[in-house]
Amino acid sequence: MLLVQSISFSYQKKIVLEGIDFKLERGKTMALIGESGCGKSTLLKLIYGLFDLNSGSIYWNDVQVLGPEHHLIPGVDEMKYLAQDFDLMPYITVAENVGKYLSNFYPEIKQSRINELLEVVEMDDYADVKVMHLSGGQMQRVALAKVLAKEPELLLLDEPFSHIDNFRRNSLRRRLFGYFEQKGITCIIATHDAQDVLSFCDQVLVLKDGKMLEFEDAKTLYNEPKSFYTASLFGDVNMIKVNGEPYFVYPHQLKVSDTPDFEVKVIDAFFRGSYYLIDAGMNGRTLYFEHDSALEKGVTVGVEIQKKLVN
Repeated sequence: MLLVQSISFSYQKKIVLEGIDFKLERGKTMALIGESGCGKSTLLKLIYGLFDLNSGSIYWNDVQVLGPEHHLIPGVDEMKYLAQDFDLMPYITVAENVGKYLSNFYPEIKQSRINELLEVVEMDDYADVKVMHLSGGQMQRVALAKVLAKEPELLLLDEPFSHIDNFRRNSLRRRLFGYFEQKGITCIIATHDAQDVLSFCDQVLVLKDGKMLEFEDAKTLYNEPKSFYTASLFGDVNMIKVNGEPYFVYPHQLKVSDTPDFEVKVIDAFFRGSYYLIDAGMNGRTLYFEHDSALEKGVTVGVEIQKKLVN
């Protein structure tokens, strides 16, 4: 189990994280979400032991994680941390990078492990290519294979799919998170992508200005966000007041209806493939909803809320 107890941290005099408190069970996957600069990357580094805490404590399997003040070489052996800069050696091959920290005592086992991981990240055709000749997305996939090489107990990933093309990202995510589950690897991922959160993460921690706003399972957080900020991290969202109470409603939860809850005036329509996102106005405020066809600008339509409103 990972146990984070009321930790705080600052760079010089600027407080970066304050009062962060949560626990994560072994084998679970957790997402850190929040706007840029909210402290996601710093929290990953603290869990790995790269910085010393101002206050609080971190434990992995009942052993306290300590920073550079206590360790000449910071970091925890049972963990692996993948930063956004990849940390690859450009003048050696993909296979050599992945196998860098694997023992040479049993070369056949080492090669088998390298081949397995390159297949997981869909880079087996590039085993003998030097890293300097790869694209950014390919480098990121090699870096993922490298941190998995010694099969860590806890994996800390900072925006691990940010350089990877959309058409390959979905397949890679399914393969990787399936691999984590199969091997019982605990994972914490800092991400801006709602698909990482909703499809693959058990728990979600929401950060804002260095403070923890919410810590919930992914489904509850999406369906019952406690703030507009949290809801907006999953995409477009509307705040609607009913009897003075605010509710957060996603565009797919609003439909054009003959028995509407309110009327709106269409401002614009944006093609999204399987639907149109309608930009509309209501009492001087912007409201978004989905429709199966483009609506003419300037027309007034009735809209019904397709969500049970419970506070």
